[in-house]
Amino acid sequence: MKNLKLVVTLSVSLLLITFFCFAKKIDNQQDRKYFMQSKNTKVAYFASGCFWCVEAIFESVSGVEEAVSGYAGGHTLNPTYNSIGTGKTGHAETVAVYYNPNMVSFKTLVKVFFGSHNPTTVNGQHPDYGTQYRSIAFYSNETEKQIIEKAIKLLNKTVYDDNIVTEVTKYTKFYKAEEYHQDFEQRNPNQGYVKAVSTPRLNRFKQKFSQLLKKGKFH
Repeated sequence: MKNLKLVVTLSVSLLLITFFCFAKKIDNQQDRKYFMQSKNTKVAYFASGCFWCVEAIFESVSGVEEAVSGYAGGHTLNPTYNSIGTGKTGHAETVAVYYNPNMVSFKTLVKVFFGSHNPTTVNGQHPDYGTQYRSIAFYSNETEKQIIEKAIKLLNKTVYDDNIVTEVTKYTKFYKAEEYHQDFEQRNPNQGYVKAVSTPRLNRFKQKFSQLLKKGKFH
């Protein structure tokens, strides 16, 4: 009887170890798409309303290898979609843009950012409002900060009459959003919000910046 119990215990342990190793392998495979796609890859971070929309816009740009929805700009650990919705975590829906600087520059990504949303709207992009939808351009170094500030200065002078409210914020931490948010627009083309808001926003961007789009896929 003791030997039988030992065999059962060992068998269960082996099954658990196999399961966790398999799960870890899957996690690693899924995470691989969210990190360095090539040795040249850099990452930029932008918040400009619903990340379903923002992710789809940046993924349409030539030179962008991947865009990941997540949360940044807050003061709490491990934010979730539900927690940032309370407005108490300080985070905004943010997209991490993985790009090849040999194909698209940070300056161009900043142009995409400002050209694909209304940077004069406080805490929101219609129809989404709240601090989690505010406009933020994150910088990782002084050069990026200067590029963002120069773009704001020019746009304030030529387009927005000094009404831009975009935050220029030092990047500190990015939390990847729940898996169901990733590639949401692409995977759910018939979802109500996607049809009414996300797809029209993407199409407006494509019409405005057709020269920046990946060839074939997004035309």
